[in-house]
Amino acid sequence: MSTLSSSTPDLSGRRVPRFGGFNLTVLRLEVRRLLRNKRTVLFAVLLPVVFFLIFGLNPQYADQNAGNGNVSAFIMISMALYGAVLATTSGGAMVAIERAAGWSRQLRLTPLSPAAYIVIKMLTALVLGLASVLAVYVVGIITHKPSMPVYLWIVTGLSVWIGSLLFAAFGLFMGYLLPSENVMQILSFALVLFAFAGGLFIPLDQMGDLFQTIARFTPLYGLNELVHAPLTGDAISVSAVVNVVVWLVVFAGGAMWRFRRDTARV
Repeated sequence: MSTLSSSTPDLSGRRVPRFGGFNLTVLRLEVRRLLRNKRTVLFAVLLPVVFFLIFGLNPQYADQNAGNGNVSAFIMISMALYGAVLATTSGGAMVAIERAAGWSRQLRLTPLSPAAYIVIKMLTALVLGLASVLAVYVVGIITHKPSMPVYLWIVTGLSVWIGSLLFAAFGLFMGYLLPSENVMQILSFALVLFAFAGGLFIPLDQMGDLFQTIARFTPLYGLNELVHAPLTGDAISVSAVVNVVVWLVVFAGGAMWRFRRDTARV
């Protein structure tokens, strides 16, 4: 017993690094590792562009007015948002592969805090989300179809990109809950359901009252309203802001909870 106890390292004096271990070097390595996954990058960037080309350039309605722009601009924002949440969810969900490889257990040996780790992974996913937003907006510029003031291109693009942070947390949370072999199949289906339920693909005012009530509690409802508000000129509702904040707390908190449980099994 004395031999075993004397060989156990005393970690009581180990200093906890600033910001829980968050640093730009780790962030840069995570970004490089994510961008090496060519299939994920191409899927997250090309799919929303294809959707925009199919639905956003339809001459039957593309030039109709929509607030401070036209319908084509409205659809461009919708497809950019769908691409961004798909990209950030994919980036966050890659933690499932890391878990399968034993990387989460290795992190238990480092002073990296759960909060710092979640922030690093969410910022990494945002890089892929930015690529998706830029791809859709660049295609929109090239086609000359979306019409809205220049400042709205900037405001809506930033709103979509920053708002997709919510789904980076969602991807992380689900990455800790679901098996690595089919995590993206499940999440892709879930995002399609969220998009329909949140009014991203079909406007909620075309749905019944019951469906509209249910939609207010889905993860994409608030974000969908927030990113389109600058174009439509509609006032932002309190329920939309509360929706985004509550789901962000749920997803980020769930990711930190699962990270602690995962690394505690070393």
